[in-house]
Amino acid sequence: PGSIASIRLCRDALTRRSLGYAYVNFFKTEDAERALDVLNYTEINGKQIRIMWCHRDPSVRRSGVGNVFIKNLHDDIGNRELFDTFSEFGNILSCKVVVDENGKSRGYGFVHFETQDAADKAIQSVNDKEMLGKIVKVTMWRSRRDRARATMSNFTNLYVKNLPTEFTTEKLTEIFAPYGAITSARIMAKDDGTSKGFGFVNFEQHASAVAAVE
Repeated sequence: PGSIASIRLCRDALTRRSLGYAYVNFFKTEDAERALDVLNYTEINGKQIRIMWCHRDPSVRRSGVGNVFIKNLHDDIGNRELFDTFSEFGNILSCKVVVDENGKSRGYGFVHFETQDAADKAIQSVNDKEMLGKIVKVTMWRSRRDRARATMSNFTNLYVKNLPTEFTTEKLTEIFAPYGAITSARIMAKDDGTSKGFGFVNFEQHASAVAAVE
């Protein structure tokens, strides 16, 4: 693809065995771009290599900026096909279809763009569009912590424990009814029908659930 300034294959400091990744520095940016386009996801010794732009600052990858999540992917869509589909929207830092232990796609993947603008364009262009006969969903990636916070910000379902064994579902409903409309309430029971000492109350509105907790 072009003239190379340097190559560094990363090895274990003790065993000197390869760590499975390396850095290639080209003299010209256009040569690096051509290498990315031509060689990405080709096989070397039976393994598909992944090539991405090198960013010294790890916070770029960890921040989540420009990172999109794609689900409902067809089984035949792999890393190469995903990269080809999304590369038109901007430079891609990394691109991966998640697979199981047998190498079969789990139906979802991630594309991390260099900029948030590229990610926004990808979402606008591909979300709810068809790829190999399946409608895919493309959204911004969110960390597990952020997803948990979002769930907590609009919860309606309450877990209630340490209930007296004689408590009934009707009694549970009666106690929580003053806080708002209840869609369902249930005390969990053992095989013999006796209470396990805990249950669930699901409110129609988040505000009602908050009021009950407070």
